Amino acid sequence: MVYNAIPASAHIVLDTAIEACAPWSARIRKGQSLRIIDSHGQQAVDTLFYNAVDPAERYSGQDTIRAQGSLYIGKGTALMSNEGRVMLHVTADSCGLHDTCAGACSCESNTVRFGHQTKYYHACRENFLIEGAKYGLSKRDIVPNLNFFMNVPIHPDGKCTVVDGVSKPGDYVEMLAEMDVLCLISNCPQIHNPCNGFFPTPIRAVVFEERE
Repeated sequence: MVYNAIPASAHIVLDTAIEACAPWSARIRKGQSLRIIDSHGQQAVDTLFYNAVDPAERYSGQDTIRAQGSLYIGKGTALMSNEGRVMLHVTADSCGLHDTCAGACSCESNTVRFGHQTKYYHACRENFLIEGAKYGLSKRDIVPNLNFFMNVPIHPDGKCTVVDGVSKPGDYVEMLAEMDVLCLISNCPQIHNPCNGFFPTPIRAVVFEERE
């Protein structure tokens, strides 16, 4: 297991197990850290961030890619908003592969990709809508998300394919909030491509801060 303990000097604000296929959300204050732990390995974690004070400012994959000059998220990445501001910094990463391009599965995309029999399978977009509604967010607020622990190679011709994940049980990614943020997570329920090893599993989210 790769998991490293939260520093002894830290105060744990929230420590939650997120069930397989389930949505989750939390407000994370500036200066607090969020650690997302892939408890069983090979589990995609679809994630969105919003300015907790003004949700019209939200994570922007385009600005994040442009700012760092890379399609992948890793230690040192600044997660940018649509207003060109840093929302969070990735401060630790034991996996090294996090996708910015493939987006979230939806009932519509499942139908197109995997057939009409999958039309009513639960999907990440629906998780985001369910969880976002708690904060007054609607369909128009669900923007292209990032996918932690999801392995999506980009080929020289620009095509991308979801392949087997490389994250091991206990792998984690950790981010320091540079503003008060609202985090929405869909613990991806996809069973028709290998992003979850065809078997969704629980994850863990820990919010902590350094003691004063």
